[in-house]
Amino acid sequence: MKNILAITTMLCAFALNCVAGGLVADCVDVAPWVGAVTLNVVAAVSPLFMPEGVARAGLYQELWTGETINAFRNSHKSIGWMNRIRSFDSRVANNNTIHFVDIGGDPDVLINNTTYPIEIVAVTDDDKAIGLDKYQTVATTITDDEARCLSYDKMASVIERHRLIVDEKKIAKALHALAPADHAAKHPVLKTTGATVDGRKRLTVQDIIDLKAAFDKQKIPQQGRILVLNPDHVADLLIADTAFANRYNNTNTGAISNMYGFETYEYVDCPLYTVSTKAKVAWGTTATNAMQQASVAFYAPRMMKATGETKAYIGEPEPTYQRWLYNLRHYFICLPLKNEAMGALISDLVS
Repeated sequence: MKNILAITTMLCAFALNCVAGGLVADCVDVAPWVGAVTLNVVAAVSPLFMPEGVARAGLYQELWTGETINAFRNSHKSIGWMNRIRSFDSRVANNNTIHFVDIGGDPDVLINNTTYPIEIVAVTDDDKAIGLDKYQTVATTITDDEARCLSYDKMASVIERHRLIVDEKKIAKALHALAPADHAAKHPVLKTTGATVDGRKRLTVQDIIDLKAAFDKQKIPQQGRILVLNPDHVADLLIADTAFANRYNNTNTGAISNMYGFETYEYVDCPLYTVSTKAKVAWGTTATNAMQQASVAFYAPRMMKATGETKAYIGEPEPTYQRWLYNLRHYFICLPLKNEAMGALISDLVS
């Protein structure tokens, strides 16, 4: 893809240079082909002479921006639970904001009513604007010597590392947002009840069944229930449940087979909770002994994600340092549409 994009961009620049050079040459009574050749030679040798888009001045920007955008679109294929969330990309506005309608309450239902006229109650729907999170990487330098002399493509390597770290951060933050802030009937946070190991209680199959029951009481449809297990809870089930171990060992897709109505996945960067209060810890907080990583459950149709602008920044080498600088900016958000249809399992602590 990178090579095709580079060739296409270079051909477009070459054609544009031919047209521009030919027109200039004709104005000064010189053969058009002479102007075309001259302009392309000047562009190849010294792109700083040419305006953006005419020659090579914009080539790297266009090439690497296109490569980064493609990578972002494809990177979520390995995150099964993220793919199950509905995308609202088409609703993102120019300022990287997405608008929703906050629907008012349901009307009351009268049964065997004998009182008329029937009461009138207004239902108010409001506009809810959500700004996408902005992810920016710190600029990385690539010297001209590195670009020319290294045995590998340093530029491609730097771009890949910027993409991967942004993906890692935004996906972890997404799961944090999909976890309930605290315990309530519509978003239960349950503690594990298994045997004690390293000061915490293991996750059991019964704990997952209890979470299923909590979802059932809310009348959450079974199709679309997602469970994302943290590594400790996966290990607990592997030790305690032979059936789970067989499903885990036989899978080839990166997703564990369904468990009690949940489409089940494993993910490392699950959110932290303060165990005593069942309260979710703020994003980016360093873990303490009072906290445990949660496994997160949610009903996918009640969640949303949206990707906004992605822009890469790169320029020609600076004259004094003879180096490129590269970084990128990316907009993304993942949230529940309503504060419901979520749940979490946290390991209970033992004194």
